[in-house]
Amino acid sequence: MKNGLILIANSLQSLLERHPKRIAAVVATLLMGGGGGAFAVASFAPDASNLPVREVLEAVQPLALKTQADAMDVHSFKLFRTDTTRASDTAETLFQRLGLVDPAAAAFLRGDTAARQALLGRSGRSVSAEASERQELLSLTTRWINSESDGSFQRLVIEKTPQGFASRTETAPLVASTRLVGGTIQSSLFAATDDARIPDAVATQVAEIFSGNIDFHRALRKGDRFSIVYETLEADGEPLRAGRVLSSEFVNAGKTYQAMWFQEPGQKGGYYNLDGQSLRRAYLASPMEFSRVTSGFKMRFHPILQTWKAHLGVDYAAPTGTAVRSVGDGVVEFAGRQNGFGNVVYIKHRNNNTTVYAHLSRIGVRQGQGVSQGDNIGAVGSTGWATGPHLHFEFRVNGHHQDPMTIAQQSETIPVSAAAKAAFAQAAGTARLTLAASESMRQTSAQ
Repeated sequence: MKNGLILIANSLQSLLERHPKRIAAVVATLLMGGGGGAFAVASFAPDASNLPVREVLEAVQPLALKTQADAMDVHSFKLFRTDTTRASDTAETLFQRLGLVDPAAAAFLRGDTAARQALLGRSGRSVSAEASERQELLSLTTRWINSESDGSFQRLVIEKTPQGFASRTETAPLVASTRLVGGTIQSSLFAATDDARIPDAVATQVAEIFSGNIDFHRALRKGDRFSIVYETLEADGEPLRAGRVLSSEFVNAGKTYQAMWFQEPGQKGGYYNLDGQSLRRAYLASPMEFSRVTSGFKMRFHPILQTWKAHLGVDYAAPTGTAVRSVGDGVVEFAGRQNGFGNVVYIKHRNNNTTVYAHLSRIGVRQGQGVSQGDNIGAVGSTGWATGPHLHFEFRVNGHHQDPMTIAQQSETIPVSAAAKAAFAQAAGTARLTLAASESMRQTSAQ
């Protein structure tokens, strides 16, 4: 019986820790007689009105005011403030935003090489300061990573010591955590991810994951929605950079696409739909990587040969210099200047497929060179018959022009191997649960 009570108590404690608000609400309801029941508490103590009453009077001598004031001086307090560095910062402007008034600390920051390089002239670094009640610096900390591929971060700590200020730089591992987010398209992908406070790196990953099925330059619709589960890499609990997208769902024009990251033992990892088919297709839907720069542009016809262009290719308006990539593996058939195309690259793929990239400002490949899917082959320009910077892109099958999106969607995929199916099924089950939770959060925030 005793063990049973202990188990019940432990279970109640666990519930309270996991759902404190819900348990509190239930308890409050019960105490108020809700739920169809009423509760009373029986008292077994003597009636207080029958107990004897005795009055006690005692004189108390207060401490002198000076003694009280001296005691208050012993108990000092500390101030904490966080801000973000700006490229134009000086020691004084940074300290002003942090609420610090400390010329000695500012002089140390200017004179200490490590502190100066980490804080001055750097933008976007979070800085935390601890100060005395006199607004003098006690300690200051900032964190950063040297490279996007780093698995560790740098931590600069400046502290006040009896000998003066001192700084030290430490290295510590980044800690990965998982975030669930979602949003709805109103105008563009980046506008929606900004509203949901999703990093650009995550939005770009999602566009690349589904690039074989959705042309994010042309095919987004108002009301499209998405759910994303991704890693964030943290330093001392502070997010420093976004990691890999673990799973995602995108509903475009009423059709649902799902993806998850999976890596077979000894193989290169990649994205698959939840049925086990690889999302890496033979051809990408777009010759330009989706980015904040190009996402706001829409497809347009050529202003000179409008009808001709509408049937034979797709025009992508983008700033001069925007990178252009090969949509598939192949060999450069031609790279040079040609009539109305200006600077143009032809790439020969298997099965008599050819892609054309025209009006380039720069050509980055040569004839006969082998290229892989996603390789940079040049940059957007306005050479040839063009009134403004854009890329004219064509996909030809046996010499006949085809819709690049259709070709991308029809190109073959590779399924997960038989040996990895069990592990994949387990991972897919987890992905379905997390995506459902992310979608639920999106719906709640939209209400």
